[in-house]
Amino acid sequence: MNRDVQIGGVLMLVGILLFLPALRPDSPQFWTYVLVPAAALLTYGTYRVGTSGSGRAV
Repeated sequence: MNRDVQIGGVLMLVGILLFLPALRPDSPQFWTYVLVPAAALLTYGTYRVGTSGSGRAV
């Protein structure tokens, strides 16, 4: 497996896990601020996986 795919998969997993606490209705304000880095990790991980192959990015 390509290293970019592995790194991208880990970044996406961490991004998804950071989203979960903010989904609770009684979550504190802190978890709202965590959504920004979570979205960034999820986006960058998706980018790494999408551009890991040869040719055009998916």
